[in-house]
Amino acid sequence: MNATEDKPLPEPANAIQRLRDARRVVVKIGSALLVERASGRVDADWFRALVEDLVTLRARGQQLLLVCSGAIALGRRHLGLGSGALRLDESQAAAAAGQIRLAHAWQEALGEHEIPVAQVLLTLSDTEQRKRYLNARGTLQKLLGLGAVPVINENDTVATEEIRYGDNDRLAARVAQMVSADCLVLLSDVDGLYDADPVRNPQARLIAEVHELDDRIQAMAGESATDTGSGGMITKLAAARIALGAGCHMVIANGRRPRPLQALEQGAACTWFVAGDSPAGVRKQWIAGSLRPRGAVHVDAGAAAALDAGKSLLPAGVVRVEGQFERGDAIAIYGPGEAELAHGLSAYGAAEAGRIAGRRSADIASVLGYRGPDELVHRNDLAMIRRKA
Repeated sequence: MNATEDKPLPEPANAIQRLRDARRVVVKIGSALLVERASGRVDADWFRALVEDLVTLRARGQQLLLVCSGAIALGRRHLGLGSGALRLDESQAAAAAGQIRLAHAWQEALGEHEIPVAQVLLTLSDTEQRKRYLNARGTLQKLLGLGAVPVINENDTVATEEIRYGDNDRLAARVAQMVSADCLVLLSDVDGLYDADPVRNPQARLIAEVHELDDRIQAMAGESATDTGSGGMITKLAAARIALGAGCHMVIANGRRPRPLQALEQGAACTWFVAGDSPAGVRKQWIAGSLRPRGAVHVDAGAAAALDAGKSLLPAGVVRVEGQFERGDAIAIYGPGEAELAHGLSAYGAAEAGRIAGRRSADIASVLGYRGPDELVHRNDLAMIRRKA
């Protein structure tokens, strides 16, 4: 299932290496772990231990994104909303009050290690509507490039029930898909997926690895056992489907252990959902065969040779632009002799691409009046159709 120009990531020697080998990791933290039920405050001891794990990953050169629940749980205490179900407007108010506390906790904790933190609030529309998806993806990619750790949550302050994920498991999977993460860690209050309810059946067996989400696996899902969070095993399997489709390994692990990520690397009980291809391979396959090009660009011999060498397409090598396409649309790339070379996602719409065709990247700002990407199609958004002999 690999794209022609990409080899999949090497399969780790054993399961406990998957987290260590990942270049880009998304960690989802549930509110039942982060917030003490009795006090409604951040569990300081648990939080400090988790931060030690995150600092270790960063020290190894791994990029981190955190999808963190808990804003409503923190905010409801601050606003005196008490226990029990909240109305939509109460949830939104609690989220507004709690989100600033949640962000401050992360800023202080990671700031002690000189790790910059950025808050990103997303809604369902941000991951489903193409332009908003591209903007969110670009922001996250830039933050990672600048060395920051994005702390992401659903924007419960403005999202209505109709446009909410309602759980951060699936949101975390969408984020992993968006940034082409290699590994998604769902820290939960259970060890993983069991073949039966372990509360009711002491003989229930933990499933160590899942390679296919068939009906048998789906039937093992149950409801959430906590009232602090909104996720359950059903939403975790939905997240796994998204992650595996993006070439991202996913693991469900018990976050209540001290140093839960360290425990995972040391072989703690968990359930791994194993992807069959790398994020890059899946993405390039999707670009090459699943998207219908909305337009085309024709390039000169130099640009064709650069594409064959695995480089990005720069405006300087473009000799003609055809069709009506928008930023983020798939386009076909043709070389001399009208040979179809590649498909890619354009960083510019057709009108802008036509204006910068044949120009140096340094001239883009003066031509368009704003500074855009140097590449018309970045190599990460490009899949070769024809390879050089």
